[in-house]
Amino acid sequence: MSKIRVMSENLANKIAAGEVVEKCASVVKELVENSIDAGANNIKVNLIDGGLTSIAVVDNGSGMDKEDAVLSFSRHATSKIYKDDDLFFIETLGFRGEALASIASVAEVDMETCNSDIGTHVHIKGGVMDLVEATSARVGTSITITNLFYNTPARLKYLKSEATELNNCTSFIEKLSLANPSIAFTLTNNDRVVVKTSGSGNLLKTIHEIYGLNVSSNMLEIKASSDDFEVTGFVGKPGILKKNRNHFNTFVNGRIVRNNEINRAINDAYNTYKHEGFYPIVVINIETDPTLVDVNIHPTKQDIKMSKMDELVSLIYKTIKEALYNNLIIPNAIVDDALNEVKSDFIEPSVYDKDKTVTEVVQTTFDFGTVKEEEPVIKNEAFKSLKLYPIGQVHGTYIIAENEDGMFILDQHAAHERVNYEMIKKRFADEVVQYTDMLVPLSIELSTSDFNAFMDNVSVLEDLGFKIEEFGINTILIKGHPTWLAKNFEGDNLRTIVDLVIENGKNFNKDRFLDSLAKMVSCKMSVKANEHLSLGEMEKLLDDLVKCDNPYNCCHGRPSIMKFTNYELEKMFKRVM
Repeated sequence: MSKIRVMSENLANKIAAGEVVEKCASVVKELVENSIDAGANNIKVNLIDGGLTSIAVVDNGSGMDKEDAVLSFSRHATSKIYKDDDLFFIETLGFRGEALASIASVAEVDMETCNSDIGTHVHIKGGVMDLVEATSARVGTSITITNLFYNTPARLKYLKSEATELNNCTSFIEKLSLANPSIAFTLTNNDRVVVKTSGSGNLLKTIHEIYGLNVSSNMLEIKASSDDFEVTGFVGKPGILKKNRNHFNTFVNGRIVRNNEINRAINDAYNTYKHEGFYPIVVINIETDPTLVDVNIHPTKQDIKMSKMDELVSLIYKTIKEALYNNLIIPNAIVDDALNEVKSDFIEPSVYDKDKTVTEVVQTTFDFGTVKEEEPVIKNEAFKSLKLYPIGQVHGTYIIAENEDGMFILDQHAAHERVNYEMIKKRFADEVVQYTDMLVPLSIELSTSDFNAFMDNVSVLEDLGFKIEEFGINTILIKGHPTWLAKNFEGDNLRTIVDLVIENGKNFNKDRFLDSLAKMVSCKMSVKANEHLSLGEMEKLLDDLVKCDNPYNCCHGRPSIMKFTNYELEKMFKRVM
């Protein structure tokens, strides 16, 4: 007797559900993406107990007739692709025809849909369609999912708490709202509104509706294109950072994607503007020819492969880097708390105009009492012409300076680190390498594995002006180094540099290594806290800082300079009211 049998369709659907439906958010994702593909511009998601009890999605899309409504629950039934070649031109969010069949096999489904004068009501439980009847005509589709995983206990026990499931659903709807600012989304849980967007088509307004005023008023617009890609959106200023990458909102042709190479390009662009372990808020839309994108590599369709990825990564990196560079300002030491405390839901949607900025909306809607002239933004070119006069030092750590516009406080270590970092980076690019021989060469003994790892990439150091030779078994001899290496600290620096080369190991990347090298050396050779400086030394440091390309942060992202405007000083001492 044959041991191999063709499994039943219901069993196959349950197996497929294990890949497609992992949690409540998976159900929300599949249903809402179907609504978007159906042309809906108003989508409501109503959860009970975070989706554990019930998930309902209501849209005003094109709807279906009776025949399509019944067929839509069959496995691999889809209106989005018909032939092999269609896989190369996918422009919809869904295309496999697995979602509804998979969901219906592990839950109870109640659907009402209509695209004409007569609607259709379908009820399915555990993959068995037990009711098909006519219903009232409301163009669009309404689907309610209950008893999720009731017939697959192994999956049911892995559902998380209500709070976790709700958080996953909320995060997805927020990202989908940012990907589709022209669609009005509403997410409720137990009849309480959790997310609500207006569908205005204004991305900055949608960012405001999702993140609030403090974030939306600190976003920088980006726009760039190449022969194959168009990149648009908004990136956050370094002052609004998060402790995880959850706020990397990246979309390719309207699809939410998570791609390590794209994420790395974003993070690298903020390299010297933030602390390690903190990440920016970004909303980036990438438009490209569908033939360059393969979304059919993972059941969630959120991981992608893309042709010409190097070109895209370079475009994203350069675009964000330029936006940050062109919008650098000295942070004011005093922040207007009244503005930061404004909650997004206080602003009536009617106040918005598509062409108004968030700042204009706030000025229209709120009266903060005192009205002052806005301080001129000091950007790079203007900053380089500033003349700051040092007055003294506080706690041997902070330099106090002034000019006609106000008072400035500098962290002397952060400021000196920025000066040294940019000096070293420029030396890396010099065609003529300047080096000096060591009076006493330094020998460093390594383990066999470390020695091999170091020698694999020793040429990078040699190109910078380091003179290095093999010196016996697993030992190197350093006989010379570039002139920019700090005097009196050569031994410690050289050992650290060797460790840095070994640490990069097999994944050695020259650009990242050089940046890490510049950061490490500039930190070690900079003036420290609690170190007394003369007025002449302070003045030289100020003069050097204003000449930097980015004088506002040290190379690790800490602020190097803060400003108290004359107005702020007078306000603190009640000279103005």
